Amino acid sequence: MSKAFTKESDTDDEDGGESGALPPLPAGGKNYMTPAGYARLRAELLNLMDEERPKVVEAVHWAAKNGDRSENGDYLYGKKRLREIDRRIRFLTKRLEVAEVTDPSVHHGRDQVFFGSTVRYADETGEEREVTILGIDEADSAQSQVSWISPIARALLKAREGDVVKLATPGGVHDIEVLSVTYPPPSTSSA
Repeated sequence: MSKAFTKESDTDDEDGGESGALPPLPAGGKNYMTPAGYARLRAELLNLMDEERPKVVEAVHWAAKNGDRSENGDYLYGKKRLREIDRRIRFLTKRLEVAEVTDPSVHHGRDQVFFGSTVRYADETGEEREVTILGIDEADSAQSQVSWISPIARALLKAREGDVVKLATPGGVHDIEVLSVTYPPPSTSSA
């Protein structure tokens, strides 16, 4: 059967084209995000729409003029890349539409854990760790950042310095003590 009559898979449509890259938003939940995280996603979206997509469209148009499209690698690759870009654009647009931008610096100086805080805690063995609680789309575990829906963040949210909270893990329930809570300082620029 000709490829013209087959439908390509749209199963990874909701995850930005990277299977399993980001967890889905909680049902009926908000997509909390810091101003910096929102700006990064918006910049990526604008770059895809204004820079990358037009270049790929131009390359596909050029490749289409070169004859038989079924054996034209530039054309086939370009069409595939165009689908990936369009999928990512749809994903980013949806995420930004439901984003709730929250500035964590409004809590600067407080000792209670809220979205955007950096929390230093100790587990039962005394081992200390530090995590920053951010939005689903901006958290990077390599940078000790966790999303606000992660088990550790859910255990820590609303706790105060000195509190001992319960963290449910596959290995059982563990006590962790909140040692310190910090927030970024308020911005001094009025941009």
